Parts: sequence; C-alpha cells; structure tokens
Amino acid sequence: MKIKSVLWPKPRWGKFLAVFAYIGLAGWLFMAFIYNPFFEVYTGVENAPLTYESSKPLSDSEFEALALELTRQRRLEEAGAIVGEEHGEFTSEVRKDMLMKTRSFRAKTSYDHIEYFREAGIRQYEGPKTCLTCHETMKVPDNEGGYTNVNTMEDVLNSIHFKFQSTSAGFTTYGYDGRKVNEGMHKIPVGKIDRACGIPGSFSWTGWAAIVEAKPAHADGEVEMRSEGCGQCHIGGNYHPATEKMMPIGNIPSSAEEGVDCLICHSDNYDMNYRHAMKDENGIRWNQDRTMRAAMTVGQPKNENCLNCHQHNMGGDAYAHNVAAKNLGYKNKRLLHPGAKRGNPFSYESDVHYRAGLVCLDCHEPEGHKIPRGTKGTDLVGNDLPGKVVACENCHTSAPHTENPITRVILNGHTARIACETCHITHLEDNNVVLRDWVHPTWHEEEGIWTPTDILWSGQPGRGFTYLWFNGNGTFLANALGANPNKNTNYNPLQVQLAQITDPIAIEQIRQAALELKKTYKDLDVDAYVEGVTNPLSQLTPEMRKKRERLIEEKIRPLMNMAESKIYPFKLFNAMMYEDMSNQGPYGAMILPFDYATYYETGDPKKAVQVAIQNPIVKRMYEFPFKAYMMDEFMAYFGVDEWKTEFPLKDGKLRNVEPHWMRQMGSLMVNHGISREAHECQTCHAENGIMDFEALGYRPQRVKDLQNLPELQRLNLPKRDKTASKGKKTALPVAIAH
Repeated sequence: MKIKSVLWPKPRWGKFLAVFAYIGLAGWLFMAFIYNPFFEVYTGVENAPLTYESSKPLSDSEFEALALELTRQRRLEEAGAIVGEEHGEFTSEVRKDMLMKTRSFRAKTSYDHIEYFREAGIRQYEGPKTCLTCHETMKVPDNEGGYTNVNTMEDVLNSIHFKFQSTSAGFTTYGYDGRKVNEGMHKIPVGKIDRACGIPGSFSWTGWAAIVEAKPAHADGEVEMRSEGCGQCHIGGNYHPATEKMMPIGNIPSSAEEGVDCLICHSDNYDMNYRHAMKDENGIRWNQDRTMRAAMTVGQPKNENCLNCHQHNMGGDAYAHNVAAKNLGYKNKRLLHPGAKRGNPFSYESDVHYRAGLVCLDCHEPEGHKIPRGTKGTDLVGNDLPGKVVACENCHTSAPHTENPITRVILNGHTARIACETCHITHLEDNNVVLRDWVHPTWHEEEGIWTPTDILWSGQPGRGFTYLWFNGNGTFLANALGANPNKNTNYNPLQVQLAQITDPIAIEQIRQAALELKKTYKDLDVDAYVEGVTNPLSQLTPEMRKKRERLIEEKIRPLMNMAESKIYPFKLFNAMMYEDMSNQGPYGAMILPFDYATYYETGDPKKAVQVAIQNPIVKRMYEFPFKAYMMDEFMAYFGVDEWKTEFPLKDGKLRNVEPHWMRQMGSLMVNHGISREAHECQTCHAENGIMDFEALGYRPQRVKDLQNLPELQRLNLPKRDKTASKGKKTALPVAIAH
C-alpha cells in the first residue's frame, strides 16, 4: 500500500489532474475545431501549407561544389597572404590554387553553417523547420544583467518585424484626446497610419499582396505582371498579415510559422529576385529565397540585410544605391515607387557612420529578435524594446565637439537646445515626397500603371523638411510634440508650421502641378485645389476649427510642455485620400484604403476604394464587436468622440465619402544620412537663415539677437550669402571643423 501511494496519486489528486486534463483538451478542441475555422470565416483570411519552388535538395557533390564557390574569396585571401607575389604572377597563382584546394583551406570560411550542414547532412533548406533543428531556443538578456532561454519561434512571432502592430504599451504616441496610446486598461492593436502607401497601415489586409497587370512602354502594349503590397517588407510569408496577433485570443497557425522568412535577415546571399508576389489555389502571398546558397551563408544581420527592406522607406526605390531595387524579381517584378518616403538614406555614400564601418545593430542593439527603435518618435510605429535608448549620445556624449579650440565650447553649448541631426542632416534626397495626391492618379508610362501624383518633392529645409521643438513624443497622426523653453504659446505647429505652406516657391510648384492635373481632370478647380493643399484647415467648418483650437490648448499644450525639448529636423508629408466623413473630427477623418490592383490598373480611385472596403475584415470594422473591441478607442485617440458604424458603401455606391488632404502635415523623424560637414553657423543665424526663429516661439527681440550674433563677428567667420532666400537650394559652405 505504501508503494502504491507513492507511485500513484491519491484519488483527490487524480480527479484534480483529470479535470485539468479535460479542460486542456477541451481548450485545444475549441481552438482547433471551433475558434480557428470561425476566425478564418469571420475575418476572411486564409491559412494553408506554404511551399516554395526555391527550396530544392542538393546532392553531396552539388553541396561541396557550392561550398567551394561560397568560400573561394576567403580562401583566396588566406592563400595570398601566405604565398605573396615574389614568385611572379603565374607561379603565385598556381601556388595559391594548390593551397586553396587542400583540406585545411577548404575549412577556412566565415560561414560556419557550411560545416554544420555538412556534418548534419542538411542538403535542403526548408524554412524555419531547418533553423529550429538547432535553434529551438535562444538566450536573450534579462532585466538582471544575465540571460534567459526563450523559444526562438515565439520570440520571432512576437517581434514587430513579424506582427508590425502591438497591443502593448511603450508607444511614444499620444492621442489627440491627451492620453498616451495603450497606457490604460483598454489596449488595442495599433501599428501605423501610412498615408504614403494609401492605406491605414494597421489594416494592411487590403494591400498585403497584389499582382498587377501593367503595360509598360517597353512592352509595346503587352501585359506584364507586377508585384505590389506591404508584405514584401515583412518577414511573414502567409496570405495575410499576422491577423491572429491583432485579436484578443488566438495563435499563429503552424502553417504560417513555416512561412517566416529567416534568411532575408540572416543570409549574406539572399536573392531579392525571389521576393515577388505569387498566386496559388489559396490566394496571393510573397515568395522567398529558400535556396541552399542563401542558407549556407547565414550569420548575424548586416547592413545589406536591413536595407533589403528599409532602404525603400529611407532612400526610396529610385535611390541610386538601393541594391534591392535593382533585383525586382524573376517573376512578377516588384513595382518601383517614385518619390522617397523619408528621403534620408543610409548607405556608404550618404552616411558617415556607414563609411566608418558601423552596422545597423550597433545602434539598434537587439535582444533576441526584438530590435529597439529608441525612446523618441513621432509616428505610430510599434517598438519591441521601448525603454532602450537609441541616440547619438550613446557614443558621442553630450559634448561631442573636441577638435577646434575656438568653436568647440560654442558648439557644445548648442547640444542642450539643438539635436545633433539638426546640424548634421543638411538636406534630404531631391525626390523626398512632401505632398502626394491619391485622388488624381497619373499614368506612369515607364511602369505602365496609374500611380498617385506627387505634387511636391523637395529635400531642402523650409520646404521638404522643417525644424520643430521635440520632447521625444508625437501625436496620433505623427505631429512632433515639444515647446520652446520660454513656453511661449505663439509656438503652435498644429496651427502654423504643420497646417500652412507659405514658401512661395513651393506654392508655385503646387499650382503648376494642379494646372498639369487639370489637363486630365477637367473639373478640377485649380485655386480651390491650391488652397486645400497650402491651407488644409480651410477644409474644416468654422465650428470644427474652434473645437480644434480649444482641444489643442486643453489636450495638446500640456503634452508639449511636459518634458524638455530640443530643436530637431522633421520631414514633412501630407496626402490627399478618400475619407469616411461619418467618422471625422478636428484633425481629420478615417482614411479609407485602396485596392492596389484596381488602382494601378484602372486609375479609378473610387472604384479602388469600393473594392478595398468590401474586404471582410474592413466590413467587420463597421460592426459592433470591432467597435467595442478597438474602433471606439482608436477614434478617441484620433480626436473623434466615437466610431460610427454606418458602412460607407450602399447599393454599390460610396456614401458620405469625400476626398481631402489631412488637416495637418505629418512630421517624421529623420536620423540617417548624417554628414560630418554640418551646417555652418550663418546658415541659421542670419536674417535669411533656414531656421524660422519666430515660428519656433522666440520673442521679437530674441529673434533679432539670434539672427545677428556678435560672437560670429568676433570669430571672424565668413558671411553667408544674403541673396539666398530661405528654403532655396544653395550650395552651403563647409562647416567649421569640429
């Protein structure tokens, strides 16, 4: 009896464990046979096993031949260092070739996975299944200075690079109602409102993957299939974004887990030509490079890996040094996009840190697969590690100027009020898009599709970007929060810098663009169009404008004053899109998405909206469960009292839908494209300088002082050319050495 009691639990414990087992089994059955099928029907998403043509097995001889090819450069360098050139060119080459073929030299490679694969007999890469053979768990830093083991796949699935939206706190974003996003009890999935791409970014189901029929000029009227969609820059390979991560319950299905693209971040030889949209019996998704060439050259991510996706956003597709944009696809080539979202590239040619040998992860130091964005930001983008600082001061300290004994004290004195980027980003790319019109598309002959019309490009201060006070936080629509230390209420960017375009050159360019549009759109009122672009608040009723003014003082002003601010540069952006006017407030109305294929092929933006909003998950937005779960809260952040569920499509026609420019421009941080040759003092401290001290909240006498600093006279610095008008593209003198 004693033996039995030791080996077998007492009856009450047996019942207890049995109950738990039944509960667990019931939960599993519910998720597998009830919730998951219902979820797919309710949201309209598709999950199915994923296959990739590039995943092909190699024979042993093919493996060894590929290994020799991939390691040749390393072996050549090693052999050259030993042989030298003193034996003559021909003899040296023969000796190097002999050495490179020896067993010991064949083992010389920076790609250690070649040997791992050789020993493990791995001759085919099958996605995460292959990686997890060895990397099922991984060590990540904990909060106590040590490390903890985590499940690798779970670490990936909970990263922003996979799910790209978050229900957690940690955003640097405040709603127009004064509350910090997701800091309260009611947390909602939010990620990004992407006006540049023509969609509300958190709802990318309508634009995840599309195959577009294009008729480019070089094809003489023949149709070419092209790829487009958000999924090209996210590591999930499924037919839809991480929908399950958006819901309060639910797990990523195993089929979607097997679609994670490990190699796009970890391979030295990832071929972006495999990255194109593909269609099968279950829908459209994004293809991947799953070749053994890519798999055998894995390691820590390098700049090239990050820039496969991020250069599209930073330098743009037309940037001369965007490597991914030169490898558009073996099939269904990816569409190239005119205009750069930030115009702020990171490359050897454009950034001093790249030239110094730094890699992205030196600054954005990861913890497992979680990568920090930093503690500052204006736009609504998820952050894996919100408490981790990514800043110039991490390396340079708050007194970075040391070389010039005459100017270093003055320059270091600026760091309390001026961000490093303010001086060291002198310009953005010329094709930095400032104003984009999605409502009046233009035929793009080279691509053979209709594209949104970019009304204004500029990389110059005062036109393509501006200077604002910034305390590290932003509003729900990416407006920098901050205040002049004097707390002057005249500083009001939501009513001034971000709500007006006053630069005469920019206004003239906008007018010329409107005149060009009128050739296609005969009913376009040019004067009204220019007024809407340059004075977006004119789109509000007088009552709504008064409400906006009141809410800025009541809700936004305290946020502007809540922390110390510095002057930062901000890229400006606004877009004209269709909006659901049933859900409008003083800062704008709910943006409606476009169906990419319809938009690009037909040039009919209204039809593209009609198609997009018939997506099942968009329809669910207008039903009570979504209203209660997230949409009321979302609109409260947006500055709207509640979410109205009147669906904007009835009897095949849009209702209460209007085209509008957002009521204020977005102000996006720019932190790359850093130049050692910064702005010189007179670039700002002059009557015609690039910095508008009055708009920044300085009082008249202080403005005069800042424009005529006696210190500059005593330093005997060269005068800035006074013929250069503010914002005009001029050749700026080289900065003081520091």
